[in-house]
Amino acid sequence: QVQMVASGGGSVQAGGSLRLSCTASGLPFAGYALAWFRQAPGNEGEIVACLVWSGRTHYADSVQGRVTISRDNAKNTLRLQMNSLEPEDTAMYYCARSTIKYAPCSTSHDDFGSWGKGTQVTVSS
Repeated sequence: QVQMVASGGGSVQAGGSLRLSCTASGLPFAGYALAWFRQAPGNEGEIVACLVWSGRTHYADSVQGRVTISRDNAKNTLRLQMNSLEPEDTAMYYCARSTIKYAPCSTSHDDFGSWGKGTQVTVSS
């Protein structure tokens, strides 16, 4: 069964930290661009961070310096360490894998063909 499952979300106060994880089964991560997107109610989804196969990363301006994306190909796991969380970070977070192998980072949902179920992050002030 092919699936991606995100976990690690929760409710924290502003300034707190969370570490999100995304584990895939039947869907290899090695060689693909991986990303975290988020969507808050009433807002369009936006990319949070992206990590390509070479290790190059891309972060949204709003989270730069506060989050770190990483991967463990052996465990087929993607992670997002989030520090200094702000109420504006409240959203459903989704992990995604690029459709094409060796793809560059993209901010477009259309370039990611595999998605995990989301995990909710709620930050209170």
